[in-house]
Order: sequence, then structure tokens, then C-alpha cells
Amino acid sequence: MTTQELAYEVISRLKKEYPDADCTLDYDDAWKLLVSVRLAAQCTDARVNVVVQDLYAKYPDVAALAAAEPEAIEAIVRPCGLGKSKARDISACMRILHEQYHDKVPEDFNALLKLPGVGRKTANVVLSNAFGVPAIAVDTHVFRVSNRIGLAHAGNVEETEKQLQKALDPEVWSMMHHLLIFHGRRCCSARSPQCERCVIAGECEQREEKKNAKVG
Repeated sequence: MTTQELAYEVISRLKKEYPDADCTLDYDDAWKLLVSVRLAAQCTDARVNVVVQDLYAKYPDVAALAAAEPEAIEAIVRPCGLGKSKARDISACMRILHEQYHDKVPEDFNALLKLPGVGRKTANVVLSNAFGVPAIAVDTHVFRVSNRIGLAHAGNVEETEKQLQKALDPEVWSMMHHLLIFHGRRCCSARSPQCERCVIAGECEQREEKKNAKVG
């Protein structure tokens, strides 16, 4: 089976397993998604969705959040962890959006990367979910699962992204991103993957290697 064939077989099986696979961060504007993705670092989406309710109640738009002091933002977002650095990035990012982009989030990958606290993953998440631009955001789940099962053979996030893009048509990049995240969260965890109930276990390269090692 080629990598391309494996990729589409994985999509087929995971779509049946996770028909609800989609972005689990609550947002109704691109800037809110940008904020939420920054807060989600080392924090669950569920907690972020609760915390941002208070943040947006006090600062309902980009201008208001841009005017807020980092310390005031930190006081609200502290439950997400890493409060000081996240508040600092959010403050700086919103000020740039307000001063340079008329309170709008740029729809350009390179422009997004120049914003404080925004890396490849965040930029791709925003482009894909807020603007419908084909993208594969490689977070810890996408990196782990794709390299475990053999969709990618890469030692870093950027190379994994490139290999996944090569294996798939652009129109399914975003779908694959969400499917791999759901599978990583619900089945193929870092420390205790539940291979016995995995719907793609039969195609998993790492599992096959372990089986062969035991036989040898």
C-alpha cells in the first residue's frame, strides 16, 4: 500500500469512527480563534472554552483587548496555565491587529507567523478553520499519530506537515488534521495507545514493527 493509499484508507476509517471531528474551540471570529489557540497550549480545549467567556465579556473586541494591560489579561487566563507568557503574547498580538490590520486577522500565512505567539500550527489552524484555506496544522497528536502509523517519517513538525500534504489532495488536508487529533486524543495516546480497539491498527506501521520484533 502506498502512502497515498494509506492516507485515504485512514481517512475512510476515521471518518466512520469520528463523524463529529472538527475544531473543538468555540469562536465566532478569527481573532477569537487566534486567542483560543494560544491559550490551548498545554491546556484542554474544554478549559479554554470556559476561560474565554470571561475574557470576552470584559474585552469584547480586538480594540478592547489591545487596550488591556497584560497583567489584566493574565488575571483572567491564568487557569489555562502559562498565564504570564500567554497574556503577553495575546496583548502584543491584539495590539498589532488593531494598529496594523484594522482589527482584522490577516489571511496570509507569512503575515500570521509574524504575530507574537503564532507558529506554523496556529497559523494553519486559523487559516483552515476561520478562512477555509486548505491546511494541515501539525500539533502533538497529528505528529505522533501520523508518524506512528507510517503516514509520515519525519523528526519534526514542518517535515511532517510537508509529507502529509504530499500524500493528500488539498481539499482533505483540514479534514485529516481534525481526524488525527480526535484519534490521538481518544485512542492513540502518547503513553498508552489503545491498539486493541484502534480502527486503523491493521495498517499501523509501528504496531507491525513491534509484532515482528516479538516474533524475531
